[in-house]
Amino acid sequence: MGDAPGHPGPDDRDLRALVRAMPKTELHLHLDGSLRPETALELIKSRGIDDAPRNLRGVRAALVAPAHGADQASLLKAFDLPITLLQDAEALERAASELVEDKAADEVRYLEIRWAPLLHVRKGLPLLSGIAAVCRGARLAAERTGTEVRLIATAMRSHDPDANVTLAEVAASFLDSGLSGFDLAGPEEAFPDFAPHATAFAIARRAGLRTTVHAGEWGGAAQVRAALVLEPARIAHGPGAADDPDLLAELIERTIPLDLAPTSNVQAGIVERLEDHPLPRLYRDGVPVTLSTDDLTVSSITLSEEYVRAVERLGLTMAELWAIDLAGLDHAFVDEGTRDVLRGRFLTWASSTPELAATA
Repeated sequence: MGDAPGHPGPDDRDLRALVRAMPKTELHLHLDGSLRPETALELIKSRGIDDAPRNLRGVRAALVAPAHGADQASLLKAFDLPITLLQDAEALERAASELVEDKAADEVRYLEIRWAPLLHVRKGLPLLSGIAAVCRGARLAAERTGTEVRLIATAMRSHDPDANVTLAEVAASFLDSGLSGFDLAGPEEAFPDFAPHATAFAIARRAGLRTTVHAGEWGGAAQVRAALVLEPARIAHGPGAADDPDLLAELIERTIPLDLAPTSNVQAGIVERLEDHPLPRLYRDGVPVTLSTDDLTVSSITLSEEYVRAVERLGLTMAELWAIDLAGLDHAFVDEGTRDVLRGRFLTWASSTPELAATA
């Protein structure tokens, strides 16, 4: 695995340069939570949104959640403005394209973007058109940047289960357009039950979509365990699983990773301080984990910055960070041929990087 925890690593400047250059995977990223503030301001003006900030400072204040939030509900308030703005095909396509470009600039070479299509039909945009717009924006930006992109359609736990069944059916028709996953998210305390959405998930799986579920942003390990009724391939968040050894053993046995986002977890009040996040302990105990930002704008952090924090404040070694990065490819919702190509590229980079050459 490389140096033991606590072994001196590169100094701050070298660490940042190394992490910045590292090819990275990001599996847990929300489109609406990653809208550029500058784009949001343009959309406010061009769409005639009256009840919204009229300057960049105000827009940023509306889009970025507090660094230390009380709970998940306080974090979700930062999504109100982008959801209001992303209600037409042009805006959705632009947001997807710009997000891929921003991530590619941070050397994110494999990216999964998730969004809740049913939240973007409030002004009459047909569901098919909205999904097509996001697929188109992501595909065109992927072609320009060389970053491999897949999309995840997210059902909302607050929506009628029948609406989520429809979403699963429509989402499945975009398998050939880069949409490869199906998710469940939203206010967990108000809508804690997973079982009502089992039919939608069964439809998604039968159609060939891989599934992931947001769990444990409220309710701790019990919620993560409850989410398993949907038979997810991955859990989004779920750091509280660390409190239940039996649950961890099940996650290990079934190879169900936790897609963790430490900065966002602090914002949602899941952990009190970043230094308290269980990511290192989970990884060292053999629990499958991946590392993401959750939201580029809402959390005001790049993936490189999240990686640096994982080393400097959580205590991961560079070898451990690199292993977690590579594990993202193992758990990606992508075909095996593409996975093999990406892994080859990542390992080629590592073999020419002195700090990681021994692990390549």
